Amino acid sequence: MAVYMADRCLPGITREDLEAAQRAAIATSQRFTAQGKPVRYIHSIWVPSVAHVMSMFEAENPQVVRDVNEAAGIPFTRIIEVFDLVP
Repeated sequence: MAVYMADRCLPGITREDLEAAQRAAIATSQRFTAQGKPVRYIHSIWVPSVAHVMSMFEAENPQVVRDVNEAAGIPFTRIIEVFDLVP
C-alpha cells in the first residue's frame, strides 16, 4: 500500500479540534477497513503558525483516503501520494 497525505488549511483550529479530527480519522479508517476498503491513519503534523495540517494515511489508492476524510467530515485541500522518510 502507498502513503497519501491529506493536505489541510484549517484557520482557527485548536489542539482540541485537531485531536477530535484525529479520533474521527482513526475511527472512520477502521470502519472502512472493516468494510473491505483497507486504509490506515498514520499520523498528522500541525504547523499552528500557518494553520497547516498534513495527515498521513496508508491505502491502496487516493480515492479511499478522500472518501475517509469526507465521511469523517475533515476538510482537506488535496490528497497526494507521499514518501514518508522516517528513519
